[in-house]
Amino acid sequence: MTVRKGKRLGITIQEHMAIDVCPGPIRPIRQISAYFPRLSPTSSFSEPLSPNQVAAPTALSPSSAGQGGGAVGGEGGGGSSGLLSPLLPGAAGGGGSLSAMSSMDTSIEIDSCDSDDNTSLGTLEFDLLYERATSSLHCTVLRAKGLKPMDFNGLADPYVKLHLLPGACKANKLKTKTVRNTLNPVWNETLTYCGITEEDMYRKTLRVSVCDEDKLTHNEFIGESRVALRRVKPDQTKHFNICLEHPPPLPSPTAMSTALRGISCYLREWETEQQRSLEERGRLLLCLQYLPPVGDGDVKGETKDRARGGLCVGVKRCAHLAAMDVNGFSDPYVKTYLKPDVQKKSKHKTAVIKKTLNPEFNEEFFYEISFSELATKTLEVTVWDYDLGKSNDFIGGVSLGCHSQGETLQHWIDCLKNKGKKVERWHTLTNELPGSTLQE
Repeated sequence: MTVRKGKRLGITIQEHMAIDVCPGPIRPIRQISAYFPRLSPTSSFSEPLSPNQVAAPTALSPSSAGQGGGAVGGEGGGGSSGLLSPLLPGAAGGGGSLSAMSSMDTSIEIDSCDSDDNTSLGTLEFDLLYERATSSLHCTVLRAKGLKPMDFNGLADPYVKLHLLPGACKANKLKTKTVRNTLNPVWNETLTYCGITEEDMYRKTLRVSVCDEDKLTHNEFIGESRVALRRVKPDQTKHFNICLEHPPPLPSPTAMSTALRGISCYLREWETEQQRSLEERGRLLLCLQYLPPVGDGDVKGETKDRARGGLCVGVKRCAHLAAMDVNGFSDPYVKTYLKPDVQKKSKHKTAVIKKTLNPEFNEEFFYEISFSELATKTLEVTVWDYDLGKSNDFIGGVSLGCHSQGETLQHWIDCLKNKGKKVERWHTLTNELPGSTLQE
């Protein structure tokens, strides 16, 4: 079709869409390996063969090396281009050529290494030790090797973060220092969880994650690993050298309901675990000591106030408290009562520790009371969050007495049996105290 000058070519909208807009067939996205030359028989460095040579089945055979050497290696022979040519002139036997199948296998191996899913995230080495006497879990982070590069310089600024599952929050988050510009960092740093009971060791999991610190942007996640604490025996150090993994994907509600359908035992256990995690508001370390009365001749100095005997309550520390403020922390303090308190003189209060979920108090309070009267009393210990200008928030509490149950009852009995001895024990805080009216 010829178009004369001065006349405008008129085309339909269908032709316009077909010519100018249609992008054509969709091509697959090129991988990184596609931008690098491959030394294979199908490489683009070799010249195209003629139709006769393509049709000939002996084009890649050693017997035709002398005839096809000029087409592949150039006019001057195959000496200078022998490295890029699949045919090696002058070679004898079957070792002078590569088959098409072997070139295809080599191409597949190169492409498989380019996938990010097959790239190693690195390894992490650490030790775990659970001390039963102090109810503490020590995690010694030793070193990491072969971490994935996260920065533009091909390095990373890694640090290690610990969480206890279930119930990961700021209260049980521990973090190591950051090692700059390395893929093989060495920390040799010990992180300690306080208030870990044997029940926690049986049902909780430690999540160890490695992250890259960025000052200008948000920190980047490298990899993680999860260790069931039941694998750690009390008072025995267990060494771990594990490979980092991607975090497990979150299941959809539909998939979760389908997977859990009909498994009533698992559902009951899961609901109990969730209810228990909601009721727990933290841990409290208490030290109880009943001091028997002493004679007047044996009393000296500060002990005169305790000559008649009584109960000494030591508030040591709290751990994993619930966050009550918008910043993710609390301003906790502890109050103690010895009830029933008719005269309302048994209230004692510790100092306020600002912006923490793991406060350490180390304060003692003394109640002057006889042993017979103590058997009818109940010690109530509550933890509060201090708020300036408004009412304080209740975090949790615990009651100890002859009418309590479980570990609290055992702690109270041990205190009464071992007169003059200090008895320490961790207690789980609950959001409700049975038979008690909370007082602020």
